[in-house]
Amino acid sequence: MSTRRDDAMAALRDWSRPGRRADLIAAAWQAGETNVSALAEAARISRPTVYADLRSQGIDPDHRPKGSNMITLDPLHIEGFTGDGELLDAQFDAALRRYAAEHPTATHEEGKAEAMRLVGVMDTTYRYADVRDLLAHEQVARAERDRLLHQVELRWEALSTATAWLAAHHAYVVAVDEARTAIDMWRERAEAALKRPFFCSSPRDEAAYRQIQEAGHPALEQALADLDRSPAQTAKHLRANLDQAHERRTALAAQTLAHASTEH
Repeated sequence: MSTRRDDAMAALRDWSRPGRRADLIAAAWQAGETNVSALAEAARISRPTVYADLRSQGIDPDHRPKGSNMITLDPLHIEGFTGDGELLDAQFDAALRRYAAEHPTATHEEGKAEAMRLVGVMDTTYRYADVRDLLAHEQVARAERDRLLHQVELRWEALSTATAWLAAHHAYVVAVDEARTAIDMWRERAEAALKRPFFCSSPRDEAAYRQIQEAGHPALEQALADLDRSPAQTAKHLRANLDQAHERRTALAAQTLAHASTEH
């Protein structure tokens, strides 16, 4: 039996009228298909274009329903703390109750020391989850940026042997536009990641950070070190190179098109 989500995706795969695509992508999203890769495949466009279409419809693709597919990261569960900011107080109270139940003869000072330790676990887990998420988004956006910049080169090279030259040239122009969008998207992700450093300010924080790593979650130092320290400048440089090459190639393509016109 067909579902609303299935119907929305079928309509998206059949889009043709100009301006209709963004409406259909938004409809599919609202029907429950929040996998950006699936949307891009159905509409035959890139992931950055999906993001741009969603934003044009007033949808923030970074805020999606629980259970939706995005970047898959192993869930945190460190002594009951998951890094979810909305659950911090409840998880802290639950951890205190567990301690009290397991240590009925603990003194006031021992309970106070345990509470302070749990504060360190709670705070470090929350900050770790936040920074890890920002870093993951930056890494995905950087990879997509580089992939689409490479796609521009491939599409341009394909023009030299294309039998359907106009269609191939249009594919190249679309690739340039998608690369521009990917550069801007990466810059936003990189700037967001730079604004959220991760550090341990006490022995309790350091102990909690070790717990996180011992539970199988990656250290953050290398990913933080790999961040571009001036993403706005890098994005400007990448856009300038892309636009300069595109301007030169447009002039060359115009000569080819003019020559083709004289033959008909």
